[in-house]
Formats: sequence, structure tokens, C-alpha cells
Amino acid sequence: MVAYGAEQRVRLPALRAGWLTQTFVHWPFRLEAVRALVPGELAVDEYEGVAWVGLTPFVMTDVRPPGVPATAPGLPTFAETNLRTYVRHRHGRDGLWFLSLEVASPLMLAARVVGAPYHLGTLSVSADGGTVSYAGSRRRGRGSYRLVVRPGDPIEPTERDVWLISRWRAYTRRLGMLWETPVEHEPWPLAGAAVDVLEETLTTAAGLPAPLGEPVAHFSQGVRHVRLGPSRPCAPGPGGP
Repeated sequence: MVAYGAEQRVRLPALRAGWLTQTFVHWPFRLEAVRALVPGELAVDEYEGVAWVGLTPFVMTDVRPPGVPATAPGLPTFAETNLRTYVRHRHGRDGLWFLSLEVASPLMLAARVVGAPYHLGTLSVSADGGTVSYAGSRRRGRGSYRLVVRPGDPIEPTERDVWLISRWRAYTRRLGMLWETPVEHEPWPLAGAAVDVLEETLTTAAGLPAPLGEPVAHFSQGVRHVRLGPSRPCAPGPGGP
């Protein structure tokens, strides 16, 4: 079972930040449709017999190297949006596989060195009354979205909520190797969310067909104490080379 709290300590982070004003929109997909987009070293994780893909826009704030306090002046803040699915390595550890990463700051493009699929674009996040709006489009290639949600009351997360939202490592592939990036932060404070507007072409650009059902949405004010560990090559799992 996926853990609600961080599964490991990141004692020597490569990057610290906050992830704020985050919405999670998830769709169920046929396993075969997602399997075609994931490396062979990873198994697609399933819940309730289907694979899940999540669209997660948020604000990345107070981005800094270790040792720099969050109160330091001039720290960058920008919007990011991830399209992700859920996987499990041969060694048994679950994590995220990113189908695309949209970002408004060139700073994050450095993560391409380990295969993180970042696309530079124009992104925005805004709140108006009881709604939160997200929009973005890539500077090169196709891929855009517009999402308006109406956050609801705080919720006690169910088993499925935890499975969809709480993941503590990401996998990427570069130079013939699979890389693992650990993350640590406080548990997500979750609320329900109603989707007022959802227009997107990111799933199609990633090679996905139509989903099997309607989206499941959650909202979070976010987490402020994110510690991203250094990326490292994955050790082979049982039966690996």
C-alpha cells in the first residue's frame, strides 16, 4: 500500500521548495494504453483494475539550493503542471512516471539531464472568489490546458485518495539508464474539488486515447517543506542485469 507520509528521509537535498495551490485531476485508463508509454523496467501500477493518469497544476515557490532559507529575498516562484502515471520498479518501490512536465521557468530545464520531460511554456495560476484557474501552453509543439476548479471542504483521505496523490519518488530515463529521484515533505492536506472547466490536449500529445471515465478531482493548499534528493541510477531489481 502507498504511504500517506514520506517513505524516506532526504537528508542531503539537491533542491528545496514549496508546492502550493495544487489541484489533482485523475482519469482511469486501460492498462495497455499506459503500458505503451512506460519503460519496460517499470510495471504500471493499478488501482481498482485500471491505470490512472493525473494532471497536477501548482505553484512552485521558494525554490532554492540546500542551506538557503525560505526567507531569502529573490527566490523564484513559478507555475508548473505535470502529467503523470503510477509505476512500480522491479525492486518493488512505487513512484511516478512523468508523461510531460510543463513549466514557466527555464530553471527546471536542468532536470532534462536525467530525462525529466520538461517543456517550457506560458503558464498561469489565479484565484477569484471561490474558484482557482490554471492555464498553460507550450512554446514549442502542441500541448495546452485550461482548468477551473471550485475547492470544497477538507477531507479525510480514503485509501484511493492516498494511492493517487502520495508518491515519494519519481523515475526518469536517460542515456540508457533508469534514474530515481526521492522526495520528502509533509502529508498533503486535501479537500474535495468540483471541476467547472477542463480543456486539455496534454493527454493526446502524450499518446493517450480517451479515458475510461470521468475525472476524479482533489485540491490542496499545498506543502511548504519539499526536499528533492539527488537523482541516482536505479539498482537492478531481482532478475535484472
